[in-house]
Amino acid sequence: MGANVNLQGECDPRFTRVRDAFLGNFASRGEVGAAVSVTIDGRRVVDLWAGHADQARTRPWERDTLVNVWSTTKGLCAMCAHRLADQGKLDLDAPVAKYWPEFAQSGKAAIPVSALLNHRAGLAAIRAPLKHEDLFSWDKVTTELARQEPWWTPGARHGYHAITFGWLVGEVVRRVSGKSLGAYFRDEIAKPLGADAHIGIGPEFDARVAEIIYAPAPQTGERNIFAEMARDPASVSYAALFNPPTMFAPETTNSRAWRAAEIPGANGHANARALARIYGALARGGEVDGVKVFGPREIERCYTEQSQGPDAVLPLTTRFGLGYMLSQPGTMMGPNPRAFGHPGAGGSLGFADPDAKVGFGYVMNQMGNEPLLDPRPAALIEALYASL
Repeated sequence: MGANVNLQGECDPRFTRVRDAFLGNFASRGEVGAAVSVTIDGRRVVDLWAGHADQARTRPWERDTLVNVWSTTKGLCAMCAHRLADQGKLDLDAPVAKYWPEFAQSGKAAIPVSALLNHRAGLAAIRAPLKHEDLFSWDKVTTELARQEPWWTPGARHGYHAITFGWLVGEVVRRVSGKSLGAYFRDEIAKPLGADAHIGIGPEFDARVAEIIYAPAPQTGERNIFAEMARDPASVSYAALFNPPTMFAPETTNSRAWRAAEIPGANGHANARALARIYGALARGGEVDGVKVFGPREIERCYTEQSQGPDAVLPLTTRFGLGYMLSQPGTMMGPNPRAFGHPGAGGSLGFADPDAKVGFGYVMNQMGNEPLLDPRPAALIEALYASL
């Protein structure tokens, strides 16, 4: 497909390697529809899109196409908490229960807000069996999280809070700000920056939302971490992905109900330009074009290591700051040590590099099987840093 792909957008001549890598993803890495955007010190230098927004390849990917970015949403969610902290409205070292009193149940009174952001709280899955419709009920999921005991001693280890991250952090944001996480993100970050990114969207967006295409089953001999996580139905790993059992079904995540709900661990809809714009602000001290997201103190907390090593939920090693994944061998967001951001299931990625002042965004609809850094954004990142 690479020879025939209808590439659109703009690319500074200095970054033709990125354009070539983007086309290479269509030619040899199974890309269907995608976009990539890069800012340097707040200036957009790459903004490309190509391919199709549906599996049948009847709808071209447009400049304003949005797509579900899965866990890349977590980075947007974390920004809301950091903004409140920057304004002195939220103390990340204070107990969660200071802001959310019901959370103190079942031995959780001392868990700090920071433990929600660095995946050390032990609340990586909901214990109570959920029905399909419960997935879309904010009150139901936050009530269950407040009620339950942690899966491990909080602070003793870290484990990826695959979906619960968004509800936990989002409920703290709601209690402090008086707004839902999606509304707070829209009003305080996305709108001021002019970023086309959303957590919870109405039907008026549907015409420009790309269809999520699930990854093919891993080939014989290829690792399948989702099968590994599903081996023990009593485990936190199983519950993190399969409670309710319909959570990751295509008919769920391409549905109107999924798009409408606020599931800030997984259901943000954005384009690459929006991710690069937002992370680009953080890459240059937290401000761009007179709009401040948050300041240097909070940015330092984003990239300062909080959790590292074997993950209690994923059968992998992971590394986190406060709310963000950090680079580790095999999962590098460029060569610079202070880069921080978040990948999403299947391949999407947004990150900031304060050393190179890079804001990076990549989105796609064809999911891959690599659990952390997909080969497609990896190729784009390699080309980007070779161009600097």
